Parts: sequence; C-alpha cells; structure tokens
Amino acid sequence: MNQIKTGAILSYFNIFLTVLVGLVLTPFIIRSLGKEEYGLYTLIGSFVGYISIMDLGLNNTTIRYVAKYRATNDKKGQENFLATIYIIYGFISLLVIIIGACLYFNLPSIFPKLSIEELHKAKIMFLILIFNLALALPGGNFLAVCSGCEKFIYTQSITIIKYILRTLLVFTLLRKGGGAITLVVIDTIMNLFVILVSMFYVFRKLNITSKLHTFNKSLLIDVFSYSIWIFIYMLVYKFQWNAGQIVLGMTSNVVTVGIFGVGVLLGGYYSTFAGVFNNLLVPKAVQMMVENKNGLQITENMIKIGRISFFVLGFVLSGFILWGRSFVRLWVGDVYHTSWVVALLSMIAMTLPLIEGFGNSILEAKKKNRFKSLLSLTTMSVAVITGFFLSKTHGIYGMIFPLIIALVINSFIMNFYYRKIFGFKIGLFFKKTLLKPVIVYFTLAVAFIPLINYYTINHWTDLLIQVLLFAIFYCVITYYFIMDKTERELIKIKKSLFTV
Repeated sequence: MNQIKTGAILSYFNIFLTVLVGLVLTPFIIRSLGKEEYGLYTLIGSFVGYISIMDLGLNNTTIRYVAKYRATNDKKGQENFLATIYIIYGFISLLVIIIGACLYFNLPSIFPKLSIEELHKAKIMFLILIFNLALALPGGNFLAVCSGCEKFIYTQSITIIKYILRTLLVFTLLRKGGGAITLVVIDTIMNLFVILVSMFYVFRKLNITSKLHTFNKSLLIDVFSYSIWIFIYMLVYKFQWNAGQIVLGMTSNVVTVGIFGVGVLLGGYYSTFAGVFNNLLVPKAVQMMVENKNGLQITENMIKIGRISFFVLGFVLSGFILWGRSFVRLWVGDVYHTSWVVALLSMIAMTLPLIEGFGNSILEAKKKNRFKSLLSLTTMSVAVITGFFLSKTHGIYGMIFPLIIALVINSFIMNFYYRKIFGFKIGLFFKKTLLKPVIVYFTLAVAFIPLINYYTINHWTDLLIQVLLFAIFYCVITYYFIMDKTERELIKIKKSLFTV
C-alpha cells in the first residue's frame, strides 16, 4: 500500500483512538477537576490558542514548498528554503515569549470574573503553555517536512504514540490528585517528545538538511505572500470556535465556558473524520497544478474524495441527530445538555466545507487562498462581535448562532469562487456527491425515529444497541445501494483513492 492509503488508514485508527479515549477521558477529567476548574482549563487553553496562530501558516507553507521542490528535484532550493524557515521560526518564538509576558501581567483585567484562586491557577497554566508554544511552533515544522515528503505513515504513527502516552499519563496523574496544571505539564512533555523524535527522523532517516546557500529576498517575499493568507485563515479558525469560549469567559462564568467547550470538542471530533483525507491532499494538489489538470479533472477528484468523506460524515451526523442528546446526557451529565445543540449546529454547518476540502488544497497549491481568508475574516469577525453582545442576554445560543450563520455564508460563496479559480463544476459535484446519499440517509434516519421514541434510553447498553442496529443498516445500504464499483474496491483495498 502507498503512503497516502496507509496514512489514511492510520489516520482513521488515530481518529477512532482519539474519539474512543476522548469519550472516556473527558468525563473523567471533568469529574477529577470539577466543573469550575475544567472550565478554567478550557478557557486558558483557548486563550493561548490564539497565540498559536503566530505560526503564520508556515507549516502549510512548508508542506507545499517541500512537495514542490521534490516534484522538481531541486535539493539545493529545498535546503535554502528550510534554512530560511528555521530562521523565521526563531524570531517567531522570541515574539511569542514577548507577547506572552505582556498578556501574563494583564490577565486580571482580561478576565475580571475570575476569583483570586482561579486567577492564580490561570497564570501558572498560561506560563507553561507559552513555554510549550515557543517550542512547539518551530518543532512542529519537522512534521510538516515529513508531510511534504508524503511520509504519512510516520506522521500518523508518532501522533498515535503521543496520544496513547498522554492518555496513560493523564489517567495516572489525575488519579493521584493532579489538576489542570498537571494537564498542561503533560502536554508540554508530550510535545517535546514528538519534536525530538521528529528531528531525528528528518535529519537521520530522511537525510534532509537545511543550508542557507544565499539569502533569497524573493523567496522570503514568496513565502510570506503565500503563508500570510493561511495565517489569516488560521486566525479565523480560532475565531470560529475559541472566540466563543473567550467571549463567554468575559460575559458569563467558567461553567458556561465548559459547556460550550464540550460542544466544540464534539464538533472537532466530527471535523477530524473528513480531515483525514484533507490533510493528505496538499502534495497531490501541487502535483495536479504542475500537470495543469483542468476543471473537470479536479472536480472528478473532489467528487471521489467528497463521496468517501460523506459516507463517514453522514453516519456520524445522522447518528448524532438521533442519539446525540442521549449520548451527551449519559456522557457528561444533564448540566451539559446544551453542548448537544452547539455540537449539532457546528456539525451541520461544517459538513459541506469538509467534503469539499480538496478544493481548499487546490487553492493553496495555486496560491489563490487570499479571497477565502479575507471572506472568512470578515464574516467571522462580524459573528464574534455579534456574539459578544448577544451572549450577554442569550448566553451560549447568542454566541453559537452568529458563528454558524457565518459558516453557512462562507460555504455558499466559496463554491462560486472555486468555479472561478479552477472551473469547479458545482452542479456535477452536488449531483454525484450529495443528492442520492442525502435522500437515502434521511429516509433511514426517519425510519429509526419510532424505535427511539418507543424505547427510552437510560443506560449505555440501550444506546449502544440502537446505534449498532443503525450502523448495520447504514453500512449495508451504503455498500449495496450508494457506493459504486470503484468505491467497493477501495474497501477491499484493491486500489488507491488518490489517483491524479
């Protein structure tokens, strides 16, 4: 099997592991920390998450340029590029420390509703996370190099190992009385582990070196002209979800932040299912641009990838619509029932952008992602500002609805932008990707409503039996009535999905 196919399989195993452990770990963490400290942990993590955007999109830039230099067999250019990137990261880490120091002394005024004890813990977590970030930003570039070289088996394997080790440490240390500070220390240690192993893999196994042959001003301009728009989009992505937690931390209390955070967590799990393919596609998108593929050929690849993504997302979404409320109640308790609404709305709004993820990869390959970044920045800024005022009177609902509306507007507009940039066949995509599956899955979901209404779910066993029954019907119908011959062969692992 090739790197992409094996990487996709490992990615889905990674997702399965992440979701399974997360479902067990999240309620354990909430019980161990308490609702207030869990909310505080979520709040500070989201706040520091904004500083992480200082990566400036350089990770994505590295993937694109390494793929480009490999396609053109330009080893010297690759060495010069990587040396330039490492120098830039050195300045970024220094800037992170300076900004972190300034924010540290202003935490009391930023979060005036925190108690003295909560503020004390917040400051300690903030310092550790800033240190973590100053190392993780340049260190994460080594994984980007591996992705640019299409070494997806390694990138997914090290992620799986990291997650297993982190889970074991969290269970062990929290059972011994650890708190929120313990969690951020564990994350810092895990990041250091991945950085050191990845450095060894890149330098010794891949034999990739960096050397500043010449200070290429045009390269620097080219890098930033590409990465700045990825940076803006990353900023928007943080706005999209973290801003809700920050705003609620200002206008409400840490318990409300935790409830919103659980909904965002579930929505994040949903996006990772499609993200498996989307994260593997940039090198292939670059190759398609080098080979000058036309709009129809690109659309056909988007259809191929989008259908596979929707088979997975359709199951998760329809299942969450039917049993999500019961799941959240059993999982983290009745206090978090609003988390189901936050998660469900975000899942629905994210579905179309997720199955069209290859279109975004094409934009990045063609360096045409400026419009998407500016569009998202505009709509999400308006959404966050609107949410700030509405959340004062409508709480979580006042925050989530503006964000969802902005996502829907972005998705609608981007379809026409794809058509303008690379000749995206909108009608063909919707007809072949969504029309039949949506009708079939909707009918199946409706058929299960009487079962749900008749049998009350009071225990995990009740939930698992109903979901398992639904899964059997879903898989059989998908395989025999929706999948085509090529897609059935993919399940048998006879060919690769990612042909260009």
